[in-house]
Amino acid sequence: MKERTKLLLIVAVFLAAYYIPWDHPLIRQSGLEAFMMLQEYARLHVLTCLVPAFFIAGAIAVFVSQGAILKYFGAQANKFLSYSVASVSGSILAVCSCTVLPLFAGIYTRGAGIGPATAFLYSGPAINILAITLTAKVLGWQMGLARAVGAIVFALVTGLLMALIFRKDDAARTAGQIYVPDADNRKRTLLQDGLYLLTMVLILVFASFARPSSDATGFWPAIFAYKWYITAAFLLILVFMVNAWFTRDERVAWVESTWGFMKQIFPLLIGGVLVAGFMLGRPGHPALIPEHYVQSLLGGNSLWANLFASVAGALMYFATLTEIPILQGLLGSGMGKGPALALLLAGPALSLPSMLVIGSVMGVKKTVTFCGIIIVMSTVAGLLYGSLAG
Repeated sequence: MKERTKLLLIVAVFLAAYYIPWDHPLIRQSGLEAFMMLQEYARLHVLTCLVPAFFIAGAIAVFVSQGAILKYFGAQANKFLSYSVASVSGSILAVCSCTVLPLFAGIYTRGAGIGPATAFLYSGPAINILAITLTAKVLGWQMGLARAVGAIVFALVTGLLMALIFRKDDAARTAGQIYVPDADNRKRTLLQDGLYLLTMVLILVFASFARPSSDATGFWPAIFAYKWYITAAFLLILVFMVNAWFTRDERVAWVESTWGFMKQIFPLLIGGVLVAGFMLGRPGHPALIPEHYVQSLLGGNSLWANLFASVAGALMYFATLTEIPILQGLLGSGMGKGPALALLLAGPALSLPSMLVIGSVMGVKKTVTFCGIIIVMSTVAGLLYGSLAG
């Protein structure tokens, strides 16, 4: 962190402590909500979602060759293959907007093109099979289908637009690089590396597997009931792989890379969650911006209602699946179907915490453009869906 940034942070904290009327009941409640949201986040997501994601990112940075990243996700890669893989990745990784950040940082810093990388960044939390299934179950199959189709289209369009807008920057990132195979003196095969990464992905998927709805039957409840046994089995497999296939120096490099991502990302996440909690609170708990005020702005299918839903969804933090009960309550309070879809398409993929982290990875200009594309497309999709759904 630059010294000027440290100074500005110290000044900001001092001014907040000096001028904010903390004795006001609403401010007190908002402050409490900020830390209650942070506690909820720590209990529900840090150990089961973020920690596995950080280790995956560290592994990508250390063990995945830059040549492989450039081959499948680089600016010169086959566009059909790279965007196809990136745009449906969320169907494999059931992650939220914050959990996908270490994975995005890992592939982007290893040379992935801005287009495939941002397509992956959007699709990771947006195309969640369980969330889409639950959306169809709770909010109706039309909403579930619209969410699934919209998310895939959004991932493709967002990636293509980012690649088009920042094509010169992408070219500059690859200019002067020598595309030769990485020197590889390891004894592991490509299959072993693939199984190692797949095992960590499965640990992430099962550890963060959310509780299905109470009326769900069959496969999903059974998976949830045995999720920790399955996770423990994959952990044992991972321990065996790490000890049998990797040298001590490689293990140390993996841990150091993971710690590097944690230092970069985790403090920003904490700050973002605190701000989001202070401003918006948790569902059903009032904060600085009252819920009833938000609801009053989301009725009907006007341009303003859809735009407001997109912006509000982009700023709020939604843990995986929590957007569905929130929307169920908002729809019951008079929210229009168009704004509901707009929030579904913008909300899970973006949040204030994730925006801060994305900015630190690819810069403010690219982050603003990325968020703006999603907000505009969500608004348009909400208007279209609202007019069709009546």
